[in-house]
Amino acid sequence: MPELPETFVPGFHDENAVRKMKYNKFGNTGMSVSQLSLGAGGFCLNYGQFSLEQCKATVHEALKSGINYIDTAPWYGHGVSEEVLGKCLEGIPRKAYYIATKVARYEKDPKLMFDFSAKKTRESIDASLKKLKLDYVDVLQVHDIEFAPSLDIVLNETLPAVQEAQQRGKARFIGVTGYPVSVLAECIKRSTVKIDSVLCYTRLSLLNQTVKEYLPIFKSKNLGIVNAAPHCMGLLSSAGPPEWHPVTQEIRDVCTAAREYCNKNGVEIGKLALYYALNEDGPHTILVGMNNTDLFKCNLDVLHNGLSDKEKDVYNHVKNNVFAKLKKTDWEGVEVARYWDTVKA
Repeated sequence: MPELPETFVPGFHDENAVRKMKYNKFGNTGMSVSQLSLGAGGFCLNYGQFSLEQCKATVHEALKSGINYIDTAPWYGHGVSEEVLGKCLEGIPRKAYYIATKVARYEKDPKLMFDFSAKKTRESIDASLKKLKLDYVDVLQVHDIEFAPSLDIVLNETLPAVQEAQQRGKARFIGVTGYPVSVLAECIKRSTVKIDSVLCYTRLSLLNQTVKEYLPIFKSKNLGIVNAAPHCMGLLSSAGPPEWHPVTQEIRDVCTAAREYCNKNGVEIGKLALYYALNEDGPHTILVGMNNTDLFKCNLDVLHNGLSDKEKDVYNHVKNNVFAKLKKTDWEGVEVARYWDTVKA
């Protein structure tokens, strides 16, 4: 019988459900994290409408089902996600979950969007803890480091300020996140601050597999590895991407074709996207944004039961025929260039 993780709380968890969940050692942290984890990016208006009641129900159901890793950030809803998550966690034993948040990305206004300074980092950490109603977070991450004016600022200001918070007991471990995996690898290689985890999003998905090139580097450092957004921020969902998505038109068109093929065959493309991520070795947890219980149940079903024969046929078709047409499968540099053009203007 599988061992229960240290986050198991008798009387709160569904023990049978927890025993069904697969857990992986999260690098050198000592934490054992659930293979599927909960992203709170949708606990705000980033991806359309949401409700506090549904978010709360999702958090409770996810935790009781064995998910024990939750990720949020000040950027999501510009503080709303953390505030909503704090309300969702009220009354839940602190031992029952690991929680990660971030620093450095904040406001919608491009001039206020990023701040990698030590001063702002310290302020942000305290603000996050207040919103989350917690004394500490398990993982404190520097958000989207590729947007820094120079990686030197991240290395010499942001990460030392995060380390200072760690030394004061406000965070247990330190991480970095971003879209260009090469930048993450360079930061980890150059950092004098011990980095414990790395989060890259949409880079091990049906669409793009760039992270595979860098897994040996991350594993050599014994990092906890988070594969976030296997649905590529809505591209691989029945609803499609939000308006703000930075994707190129070519990729958008191919994803639309894949979505329409799935719809025609009565298959949810989101299930196929998650199935792909769950069957790739390397990352310790797959971080998926979920803000309602229907979405959670659908994802949990894929985790425990995989795909039906019909779904597998559709999966193989879109993987080997539709997505195989793409010559370039990422939008690296698009969002960063747009950001700096706007700031300079």
